[in-house]
Amino acid sequence: MGKIEDIRTVTVCRYIAPLREGGSLPALAEADDDFKYVLKFRGAGHGVKALIAEFLGGEIARLLGLPVPELVFANLDEAFGRTEGDEEIQDLLQGSKGLNLALHFLSGAINYDPAVNTIDESTASRIVWLDAFITNVDRTYRNTNMLMWHKELWLIDHGASFYFHHSWTDLEKQAKTPFSLIKDHVLLPQATQLDTIDAEFTKLLSEENLKDIVAGLPDQWLQWQETEETPEEIRAAYLQFLKIRLEHSHIFKKEAQNARQALI
Repeated sequence: MGKIEDIRTVTVCRYIAPLREGGSLPALAEADDDFKYVLKFRGAGHGVKALIAEFLGGEIARLLGLPVPELVFANLDEAFGRTEGDEEIQDLLQGSKGLNLALHFLSGAINYDPAVNTIDESTASRIVWLDAFITNVDRTYRNTNMLMWHKELWLIDHGASFYFHHSWTDLEKQAKTPFSLIKDHVLLPQATQLDTIDAEFTKLLSEENLKDIVAGLPDQWLQWQETEETPEEIRAAYLQFLKIRLEHSHIFKKEAQNARQALI
């Protein structure tokens, strides 16, 4: 399984192209380490909360041994993008100065197609459990958010997870939600091993590991205008949400099992 590691920080040096299939207009970009990345912007749609969800979802997946592209913090200089001709993109770049998030670009990867690609029941169960845990609404037939790269399955795009943080109320109630939207998960039909995976993953996700992941959230992303809470208080809220959700994993596990049974 994965382990907690320090997240590298890079500086974006070249904007290559927008990836318009993403609702938040991510981009292909090159950084000062000469690697290409899919860059997610703090100035887009849901702002830093989408980056927080991407970070937490990706790092939890990695800890659980699921394949996700390397996540890096990506600095955008204040002058970056001033010469960009597209006004929408220029506004996005100007609104995203500072610390953003990027995923290592998997060159040559193709979208996962459930009609073509076969996923074993253990892997499917792991991914369904993960998405139920982090309340990821975006792994459906319409938008699988998985790639096939060198004949391996890779998970991308967790920015729609943790949707409780858009209301930021009733944290305990939100943490205990059964997550009924799991019924739309593209891998639910193959997820036959949820009991086994639940026992395995609840042990792996120790409080110490969760604390280490949440501690990695940068202060720059935790200064919200709509709350007077400090970055430390916001981190503590995310950790509390994860702990409560994990302690009550039987709720979302049972919901997924019932939804799967309804498909058969």
